[in-house]
Amino acid sequence: MHEIVLVQQRVNAPAEKVWKAITDKAQMKEWYFDIPDFDLEVHNQFNFYEPGEERRFHHHGEILESIPNEKLKYTWTYPEFSKEKSIVKWKLEENENGTLVTLSHKGLENFEHLGKDFQKESFEKGWNEIIGKSLKNFVEN
Repeated sequence: MHEIVLVQQRVNAPAEKVWKAITDKAQMKEWYFDIPDFDLEVHNQFNFYEPGEERRFHHHGEILESIPNEKLKYTWTYPEFSKEKSIVKWKLEENENGTLVTLSHKGLENFEHLGKDFQKESFEKGWNEIIGKSLKNFVEN
């Protein structure tokens, strides 16, 4: 059975603006992660670290699907710690003059053996902060 984190947040911004926020590396750097090699082409691979100077966790991803203003799907891995993968999917739906953002992160059971920083609860806390505060504030202002 897959461990899934599911976060939904309605934002007062059109889907096009949210799409740009989650796919334009200059905008992503302002509210999400600094991902210099991010490119929307399917099969493009990208790398990033969590914010701050520690750089403890190297994240690696590969774009699996990109439907402008609707869906973005990519792998999420920690190559220094595990060969296992998880899948992050962003879904955008027009909703009452705004956008309903749904993020799912599937396959978290693949990282449980890595310790407390990789438990489902840690991902839930992180994604709720990222979607519910950082993204929401960024696209609404």
